[in-house]
Amino acid sequence: MAEITRLSGNNDWIDLDFVERERTPEPAMKLGIQMHLAGLSLSNTVSALDSLGVERSRKAVHDWVQKADLQPVSGKAPNQVAVDETVIRINDQQFWLYAAADPQTNELLHLRLFSTTTIGLTELFLNELREKHDVESALFLVDGAKHLQTALDRSGLRFQTERHGNRNAIERIFREVKRRTSSFSNCFSHVEPATAENWLQSFARWHNAPN
Repeated sequence: MAEITRLSGNNDWIDLDFVERERTPEPAMKLGIQMHLAGLSLSNTVSALDSLGVERSRKAVHDWVQKADLQPVSGKAPNQVAVDETVIRINDQQFWLYAAADPQTNELLHLRLFSTTTIGLTELFLNELREKHDVESALFLVDGAKHLQTALDRSGLRFQTERHGNRNAIERIFREVKRRTSSFSNCFSHVEPATAENWLQSFARWHNAPN
């Protein structure tokens, strides 16, 4: 898997301020978080750590990711923003994943998980995006979804319909998210939507991290 080759890269982006009396060495915790977000299931991550002499449970690795509360870095000023949503399943229920990406850097700027898709929720997503990044003068690239176009229009943001070109950035990211969330069931099985959203935010931080 190509993503695993990134495990030798910088992991300073993982903040362990949540650690209090954790008995696991911080380098091992960072590696565990990095391995899981890079594509290993919880079980395989535990096995990899065990081979390094660090014995921890699947729950421990899961809790590391959740407690780290990783988020995409704020303060970006992209020239273009690709926005879209896709369906993912959690506990056999359908949820909508909204995401915004900078097509020039392929970085995820913001994402949220909703139980449905409406103009109001789309406006909420855009307002959160504006709070995190300078996107007032950016050109938003969307597909033909009317609720996206209506929400952008109401928000006073410029947009154009584009099905290919720079919008491919968000499509590639969605393909990877769907591959990851369907490749091992212990990621989104028997979890609350907020837990899944936290994992997705962490994935976005890993996705944006330098190699």
